[in-house]
Amino acid sequence: METVIIVIHLLLAIAMILLVLIQQSEGGLGGMGGGSSAGGGMGGFMTGRATANLLTRSTGVLATAFFVTSMTLAILADQGREKGSILDQPVKPANQTQTPATPSVPSVPSAPSK
Repeated sequence: METVIIVIHLLLAIAMILLVLIQQSEGGLGGMGGGSSAGGGMGGFMTGRATANLLTRSTGVLATAFFVTSMTLAILADQGREKGSILDQPVKPANQTQTPATPSVPSVPSAPSK
């Protein structure tokens, strides 16, 4: 279930990025309507304004679906977790009897006796 939602989430993200990149910028020649004499980017099928409205509404629908999948994934991730705060856990006392470790000094071999 979670894997299916993640795949849908990824596809929505890619589609949203593509739709945003296709849209015409405010004052440039980019996007679907830029550079064509008719002003419509779909070969005369739709006017420039209708194309912009369609892309804007499609982006809104995809953004809403992306938000829903994000919330669903967050809820699914929270279900298996233990509830509560780490501040509610009892404090474990520090072990006071332990002495700090002393570095070990390597022993020097003694000279052979004659």
